[in-house]
Amino acid sequence: MTVLDPTPLIDIRDLRVTFNTARGPAEAICGVNLSLKPGEVLGIVGESGSGKSVAMMALMHLLPPSATITGSVKFRGRELVGAPRAEMDRLRGAKIGMIFQDPLTAFNPVLTVGAQIVEALRLHDAALSKRAAWNRAIELLAEVAIPQPDRRAAQYPHEFSGGMRQRAMIAMAIANRPELLIADEPTTALDVTVQAQIMDVLHKLREERGIGLILITHDLGVVAGAADRIAVMYSGRIVEQGTVDDVFHASRHPYTRGLIAALPRLDGGDGPLTAIEGTPPSLFNRPRGCAFRPRCPVALAPCGEGVPPLRRAGAVESACWRATEFAEVPA
Repeated sequence: MTVLDPTPLIDIRDLRVTFNTARGPAEAICGVNLSLKPGEVLGIVGESGSGKSVAMMALMHLLPPSATITGSVKFRGRELVGAPRAEMDRLRGAKIGMIFQDPLTAFNPVLTVGAQIVEALRLHDAALSKRAAWNRAIELLAEVAIPQPDRRAAQYPHEFSGGMRQRAMIAMAIANRPELLIADEPTTALDVTVQAQIMDVLHKLREERGIGLILITHDLGVVAGAADRIAVMYSGRIVEQGTVDDVFHASRHPYTRGLIAALPRLDGGDGPLTAIEGTPPSLFNRPRGCAFRPRCPVALAPCGEGVPPLRRAGAVESACWRATEFAEVPA
C-alpha cells in the first residue's frame, strides 16, 4: 500500500468559474475548496450539471475563452490560475493527466491509437526516438490490460470496443507518468464487467505509482470501493465532504442522503428506491439561500435566507442549515 504524503498535491481555494453568455453571466462554480494528497483518491459526485467536470476543466485550462476563472489552484505549490499557456502546456500530459468522458471523441479518428500515444510521449520528451516511443506505447497498452497490444497499437479508435477505448485513453493519460490523474466519468456507458476492469486498472496505478486520483462520477456506487474521500457537488458548490465511510454512514445533507437512498441494494433494502423530486436549478435562476431548497424534503423558511457554509457536522463537513439536527441520525 502506498504511504500517503501529507503535503497537498493539488490545493483549490475559492475557485469560481463564470461563463459570459448571450443571456448574461452564468456562474457555474461558486467557491469550491478542495485538496488532494499524493496517492489519495478523491471522488467528486453529483448530478449532471453540478459543476464536477467544469471545475476540473478549469484546473486544466481547457475551458473556452468565454469562461472567467478566479480563486486559487495550486499544484505542488505552483499557482495555475492565470498561469501562462506555455507553462500549462508543459504540465498537461506530463505532470497532470486527464481521462476524458468520451474516449471515442477524445481520440483523433484518422490516427492509430499507437500513433496518438507516441505523439503524447514525444511531445514531452523530444529526445525519445519514434521507435522507442512506439515500443513504449505497446508497453502502456499492455499495462492497461489490452490484449495483443502490438497489433492493437496499429488499429484506429473505431476498431476498439468501448472498454478498450477507455483503457487506451488511460494508457495515453499515464504515458508520461503524471503525479495527478483526473478521471472524468471513466465508467459511463460501460457494462458492469468492463466498469470493474477499468476501476481495477485505476486502482493498480494508484497502488504501484502513487498517483493522486480525482474520480468524477454521478454514481456513488463507483466511488464506494475506490475513493478515500468524497466531495458531493450541487449547483456549483460542494455541499458535503468526508471520508467514504463517513459520507455513506453519517451524511448530514439531504441531497447526499437522497443520492444514497437512490442506490440499489443487493439485499433489497427496506423498500423501493427513493427518487429526488425535481431538477437542479438553472445557472441563471438559482433560488435564494440553499440551492437545494426547492427539492429538499426538510427545508424550512430560514433555508431561503442565505447560502449555508460548509461546516463541520459530526463526522463530515456539510453545507446545510439543519445539518447538526441530523448528527445522530444514521444515513
